Amino acid sequence: MDDQVVQRVFHEGGRDYYQQQPSTSSSSSSILQSLPLHVSFDHGYYLLVKSIQELREKKEGLVTVGIGGPSGSGKTSLAEKVASVIGCTVISMENYRNGVDEGNDLDSIDFDALVKNLEDLTQGNDTVIPVSDYQQKRRVGYKAIKSASSGVVVVDGTYALHAKLRSLLDIRVAVVGGVHFSLLSKVRYDIGDSCSLDYLIDSIFPLFRKHIEPDLHHAQIRINNSFVSSFREAIYKVKCRSESPDGHFGSAFQQDEAQTDNCIEMYLRPPSASDEATINDWIKVRQSGIRYYLSLGDQRIVDKNFIIRPKAEFEVGRMTLGGLLALGYSVVVSYKRASTTVSNDNVSVSFETIDALGETYMVMRGTNRKTVGTEALKMGVSGPWITKSYLEMILERKGVPRLSTPPLVSNKPLSRNQEGAIVAPKPIRVTPDIVTGIEDLSQPWTRSPRKSKMEPVIATWRFISSDSSQTDNSVLDPSSFRDTMRLAPMPDSYDLDRGLLLAVQAIQALLEKKGVPVIVGIGGPSGSGKTSLAHKMANIIGCEVVSLESYYKRVKDFKYDNFSSLDLALLSKNIDDIRNVRRTKVPIFDLESGARSGFKELEVSEDCGVIIFEGVYALHPDIRKSLDLWIAVVGGVHSHLISRVQRDKSRVGCFMSQNEIMMTVFPMFQLHIEPHLVHAHLKIRNDFDPVLSPESSLFVLKSNKKVAYPEILSILDPAKFCSSVQKFIDLYLKLPGIPSNGQLTEGDCIRVRICEGKFALLIREPIREGNFIIQPKVDFDIGISTVIGLLNLGYQAVAYIEASAFIYQDGKILIEVDHLQDVSGPYIQIKGVDKDAVEAAGSMLKLDDTYTTKSYLQIILENLPALERTFGGIYSQQAARMQEIVEFIQSQGSSLASECSPSREASPIEGIIEEMQLRIRKLERWLTVNTVLWTFLMSALVGYSLYQRKRQ
Repeated sequence: MDDQVVQRVFHEGGRDYYQQQPSTSSSSSSILQSLPLHVSFDHGYYLLVKSIQELREKKEGLVTVGIGGPSGSGKTSLAEKVASVIGCTVISMENYRNGVDEGNDLDSIDFDALVKNLEDLTQGNDTVIPVSDYQQKRRVGYKAIKSASSGVVVVDGTYALHAKLRSLLDIRVAVVGGVHFSLLSKVRYDIGDSCSLDYLIDSIFPLFRKHIEPDLHHAQIRINNSFVSSFREAIYKVKCRSESPDGHFGSAFQQDEAQTDNCIEMYLRPPSASDEATINDWIKVRQSGIRYYLSLGDQRIVDKNFIIRPKAEFEVGRMTLGGLLALGYSVVVSYKRASTTVSNDNVSVSFETIDALGETYMVMRGTNRKTVGTEALKMGVSGPWITKSYLEMILERKGVPRLSTPPLVSNKPLSRNQEGAIVAPKPIRVTPDIVTGIEDLSQPWTRSPRKSKMEPVIATWRFISSDSSQTDNSVLDPSSFRDTMRLAPMPDSYDLDRGLLLAVQAIQALLEKKGVPVIVGIGGPSGSGKTSLAHKMANIIGCEVVSLESYYKRVKDFKYDNFSSLDLALLSKNIDDIRNVRRTKVPIFDLESGARSGFKELEVSEDCGVIIFEGVYALHPDIRKSLDLWIAVVGGVHSHLISRVQRDKSRVGCFMSQNEIMMTVFPMFQLHIEPHLVHAHLKIRNDFDPVLSPESSLFVLKSNKKVAYPEILSILDPAKFCSSVQKFIDLYLKLPGIPSNGQLTEGDCIRVRICEGKFALLIREPIREGNFIIQPKVDFDIGISTVIGLLNLGYQAVAYIEASAFIYQDGKILIEVDHLQDVSGPYIQIKGVDKDAVEAAGSMLKLDDTYTTKSYLQIILENLPALERTFGGIYSQQAARMQEIVEFIQSQGSSLASECSPSREASPIEGIIEEMQLRIRKLERWLTVNTVLWTFLMSALVGYSLYQRKRQ
């Protein structure tokens, strides 16, 4: 956890709530000091939430936050994500424009009204904020804000850190990057080094250096947002021609209100591009009313009937378009799109009329591929499906114009139902003396990326002959390929989002060149994100994923990173069957028992012609020689654990290099994994922090109120209901000497969970806000060698928790009933990605006013009698069992490189594990019987009730 980092931003100067009484008047200055460096978007979000929570405890009254930055940097996304956790009021500065739209024009902002609103709220008074209509370009009303319900107010806008507002803000956040940096990188790549960086900034983002950048240096939390577009939550759509522009939305949409939208879409070609340049090099700009949205390149994936797009549109100022045109970009194609859309909880259906084509198309969109297909069948729509973009269809009819200019500028105001002309103002440039001192800052984090020559927005795959010189001639067998061509490796490494796009494009290129099947291998260290990447790829292209863990012959003592335990003969046979399009049987491995439990059939077909093998050793020479695409993934929790250990060691006065920690905590990686990753066709560095990020959070409510089993069944969907039982042990590891407040907390420890035969890691404790615990959705599996490495670095086991969990879920809500050893009564946890759904489920179970956000570690420590505690704060009996587990783990350090001997005597831990497995089987049998009995009882009651109704 980053409590120490958050504490470090507090100091005695300014609005000092430690030294003086809180004032009800407006803030004089912030009590936070600037962080010395910028942080990632995920880390900045986490620090902002923790800082808000800390500040609410230190002062009375309102907490005010300003989030500023250039257009497209991600500040609005940050404000929305913080609001989803904190439940605060977000005030957009766009509503304070006086009707004149000049992009980033400072004079168009009604600062007096905004200052008045903030002063009212900070003084405890209710206020009303303006509401603007962007189509009519004017203020259309006001919205009431009650001071009592506004414990936190976030001001979001380009000028949110302006001098007129800074004295009213408790926390100042600057966000740069996003499309702001990516667009500069794209332009610099397109036009070369003929223009200076400052010239480009002044052309594309006029007034940035004069009125925005200087204010950003007053921020306390500085975020560099590298996120641009992502397929993590891709949009799946199918498209076909419609006979009527009115369309038929189907019975599922009859009760929904239709939304209309009229926009202009235009494509800008780089100044140096030839007429034959690929459309991937073009910039797309969509004008809707007075707003402009930009996307870089045609970032989409076509798979069968589906068009799959990332969330890749970003709002920019109108002046940005004028700057691009002034730099030599030309509008190659522009057309008007009028659409009528209805939506339900699953999908949206649009009827879109394209003036340049003179046709209307039906487009169905959704975030779930199967759901989109199912809804299309329900509506009776079966195609023929169109996978080409409107741009491609227009180019097929008209070709690429050799010369294109933007439409004439129109001074007429926009009406509600009329599209406006493309407005392309000339760029405004500032002189260097306006921003004196900015270039001399030691951390120029507000500037564009620092590469002298930027990479293109989307790299392209190419094939080379297998006879070409390569770095891996010794292991590559050309005869293993169906022809003489193979993919050329990408020269650089890429982030997770770009890597996901490139991986799918590589598969499509292989399918086109080589046909079915395509066999992919994804390798990397434990916790790097390879499993997550594999399943995201599978969701996009609809293929099978096979884990190499299924090929372990038998695993003892948690040695899942032992290459010699893999059944290479069976793996080779399965791959050979797949390559020859034969049905094959892949093994099923039981993690709990550490042995193979059966087989399942796998068949390659035209509909599913791709198989992904993922695992630590997926790129080992004995495996990758049979694969078509090699993908290496590093980073993720793998790198976060090293950073955490380095931080802990420095806190106790011991400084270690990352390489020293890596060799100790991940010894198998450097010896047996890393040497093979360098040969990958695609190298991905996973900088995504799933522990901190709001992208993959679960909202959790916890209570110790007893809830009957029928009550749980009553709130879950019986059609999707499933249940399971888990047994887990949590070990808390801590470095001696780490300062604490005299009580053991999760923040001081690294938690290692033993569950279903594997180790999982938790580095940081979750965010707690109100009644909710916000935690990541995923577990991070590690090998036993990592636990041994932590113990060798000096970490000591200081706490031990043993528990069993009964899990009930229906796909939307998960309810977990935990029975902690030595704690009277169970605890119930309600989990889900939808905060409102989780809260509603808790209310239906009548859990309101019974929630707790305490961890199980904290609950157990508080319930222990002082006389029965050991130095670690646990029962003596538990301490003895914990010591047995630790001694067993340490004993495995000397034999990691070889297979376990079958004649080795049973260790104490094996008895514990066998006992755990026996208890789990008993719990499962009890759960099955209980479920059958309750189902029979509920059916009888429903039947009797229907019988009584018929009699009446």
